[in-house]
Amino acid sequence: MGSSILTLNGGSSSIKFALFAPGDPPTRCTSGKIERIGQSGTTLTTKTAGSAAEAPRPIEAADPDSAARQLLEWLDRRVGLTSITGIGHRIVHGGARYTATQLVTPAVVDELRRLCPLDPEHLPGEIALIEGCGRRLPTVAQVACFDTAFHRDLPRVAALLPLPLHYFEAGIRRYGFHGISYAYLMEELARVTSPQEAAGRVILAHLGNGASMAAVHERKCVDTTMAFTPTAGLVMGTRSGDLDPGVLVHLVRSEQLSADALDELVNRRSGLLGLSETSADVRDLLDRRATDSRARDAIAVFCYQARKWIGAMAAALGGVDSLVFAGGIGENSVEVRAEICQALDFLGIRLDEQRNARGAGLISADNACCAVRVIHTDEESMIARDVKRILAELPRPPST
Repeated sequence: MGSSILTLNGGSSSIKFALFAPGDPPTRCTSGKIERIGQSGTTLTTKTAGSAAEAPRPIEAADPDSAARQLLEWLDRRVGLTSITGIGHRIVHGGARYTATQLVTPAVVDELRRLCPLDPEHLPGEIALIEGCGRRLPTVAQVACFDTAFHRDLPRVAALLPLPLHYFEAGIRRYGFHGISYAYLMEELARVTSPQEAAGRVILAHLGNGASMAAVHERKCVDTTMAFTPTAGLVMGTRSGDLDPGVLVHLVRSEQLSADALDELVNRRSGLLGLSETSADVRDLLDRRATDSRARDAIAVFCYQARKWIGAMAAALGGVDSLVFAGGIGENSVEVRAEICQALDFLGIRLDEQRNARGAGLISADNACCAVRVIHTDEESMIARDVKRILAELPRPPST
């Protein structure tokens, strides 16, 4: 394979990975994921480009470090670790300091440890992945790609949260997330349409189990729905999205909920799962909503809140020229796209039913003022592109 790039997307109990062959842009050749890390039934699933996914195989992985070791051993058997010249890590939270992709150094790792209180769900596992790769491949460059970096240009009025100002100075502010996805979508929007459309007033809707939107003008983010954490904004699979803080105060007082219990409530027991009481998966809820009022309510709230947020993002932009749907729901759910866009004619948003039904790249009607598009997002490809760029900037070793 020559000089390949490995991308790693580590969660609290999973690792997604992809291996890219050289090219411009790099070409995905192998991908997969490790699921249920630290639990019974941990599995590794892999897929070679152009082939069906292989059957999940059981592995032993008590923590992210051992999962990384298992993954690297599999890659060594499959392609040989000597082919890997760079490793890119998706880092969910970069705080206020990291506003661009960074070559990983001991100082960067130390800073990420300092940032752990901002993101205790993701950063410890991401650091463990970096360190595990460093032990196995000490001479291979590692690169940190931050989900928050895309939002570095947020205007102060959008970044400020309405709390006493000293909290902002202590780092409590709107950061925004899904930035790697948004960076990829903006590159794709310019490629499939024109640089002029990408420079216009664009609303990006990344709708999946985690969901957010970003308002972008002249290729800079001017507002976004997620805030200090990825819990804010839209209703999501298991996250509440925006919630009256008084509700949390009430629950602390009336049910004596701890900080951990509140975290569990708003991040893992709310959203579509909480409303439906059955599933966080939109596909399940769409199948059931004709006979289950809870599923019907969950879908209705999701679409209604998304519609309101499109209005809010349009207000931040002073109008909208392009609306882009991405993510598992945004790319695949015909019904959800249609329901979100209904009654948005006042923004020039009008779908063509047939285009939407077949999932065309452009799903807006010919007479619509706003272009509505569906673009498949690919965070791993964006990470590979960033790693390639960073590697090209490194000083070359002296010739002998």
